[in-house]
Amino acid sequence: MAKSRGGGGPGSPGSTRGLAGTRESLAEAGGDELSSLGSDSEVNGGGGPEERRVDKFGFIVGSRSAEGPLEEVPLEVLRQRESKWLDMLNNWDKWMAKKHKKIRLRCQKGIPPSLRGRAWQYLSGSKVKLEQNIGKFDELDLLPGEPKWLDVIERDLHRQFPFHEMFVSRGGHGQQDLFRVLKAYTLYRPEEGYCQAQAPIAAVLLMHMPAEQAFWCLVQICEKYLPGYYSEKLEAIQLDGQILFSLLHKVSPVAYKHLSKQKIDPILYMTEWFMCAFSRTLPWSSVLRVWDMFFCEGVKIIFRVGLVLLKHTLGSSDKLKSCQGQYETMERLRALSPKIMQETFLVQEVIELPVTERQIEREHLIQLKKWRETHGELQCKSPPRLHGAKAISEAEPPTRKALEPVPSIIVPPGPAPVPKARKSKEKNREKSSGSPANGPGAEGNGAPGAAPELLHPQVSPHHQSKESLCSRESEDTYL
Repeated sequence: MAKSRGGGGPGSPGSTRGLAGTRESLAEAGGDELSSLGSDSEVNGGGGPEERRVDKFGFIVGSRSAEGPLEEVPLEVLRQRESKWLDMLNNWDKWMAKKHKKIRLRCQKGIPPSLRGRAWQYLSGSKVKLEQNIGKFDELDLLPGEPKWLDVIERDLHRQFPFHEMFVSRGGHGQQDLFRVLKAYTLYRPEEGYCQAQAPIAAVLLMHMPAEQAFWCLVQICEKYLPGYYSEKLEAIQLDGQILFSLLHKVSPVAYKHLSKQKIDPILYMTEWFMCAFSRTLPWSSVLRVWDMFFCEGVKIIFRVGLVLLKHTLGSSDKLKSCQGQYETMERLRALSPKIMQETFLVQEVIELPVTERQIEREHLIQLKKWRETHGELQCKSPPRLHGAKAISEAEPPTRKALEPVPSIIVPPGPAPVPKARKSKEKNREKSSGSPANGPGAEGNGAPGAAPELLHPQVSPHHQSKESLCSRESEDTYL
């Protein structure tokens, strides 16, 4: 890994460049937390591994990231959901083509933890992307990378979820994989390079899948779900800030009026929310439920979550009594009430909020026109945004091969074992015909002259893997 120059990192006092000039610091836009985490004491976790206990999500118990009491799904219900999801994943193209509404409902209920990583890959289209680019990640991984990005990436590594068991150790496997994924993206999209907000996105993905799968999932988020978010001038996020504010007028006129009166620009409170997909804002159980819906339905989920938080924080006269000024309002938005972020409450509010893709796209055209009148043409020519799994699937139809599960365990080459029943039949045939089983015409006995389809059967996907417990396709290890 590249050595960090130190002293001039994104969160250092000397980093004062504004939002329009750089993406290394979101602190100027109200994202202080992006640069505040990760001191040595935090990273060391306050004790040795033998003293550490982690919660069900992998966060160290006692840290501010650890979850409190959770609403557990009954084991029987969880097993039923796993069975349904396995059926969907094994027949994904059919479900996506004919039963997308059912997929959406099941994502709203929450993807079973054992299948979440695999489901995210199918929903985002990253599994297809990986199959279309076999070996690409390994190729990028071997390249040295651009020094200017490597230095910034390395400084950010210890700031990503320092209380999670994967990222608690400096130079541990979690930080190494995070470095690899982020470096690979700067090589894959050199015109974009690296944006600080990509680090928590990649870290969440790595908690659920190996590095190669996480890389392609990150690519899909950056190119399909949130195109332009991580570009040089942050134009797309500024546009979406105005879209959010306009939608707020319809969802909560009281909150809209208050923010207008205080002259608080949306970029000040929604930048970290949207660019990090709420991974730095919500309790972890809520983060996972939001991401389940986000991968299925697209950016409208991010808008809905933002609108729900604003509505329930500033949406009534009683709530505004303690937010009379700009400073008090911003403090309230930085320290949201745990009640409104609670998993069950938040998910239900998000599902019921009537904000559609059509409304978002209509508002996007309006705000784009205003932008051109005041700023001119957009400098970042990003591809059009695709609203969720259905739109991505229709834009890039998967082949059946791309969706076939490839196992992590390989069978060593050699003669295929012959079942006992077949052996006895062959002996009887041998006696009746008088020809030896090892003769040139023998089949299915694992001899050197046997038919190749019996030595290396192709009918089962379990014989297609070329690697063992590799990053290319190790879904079995994450079930």
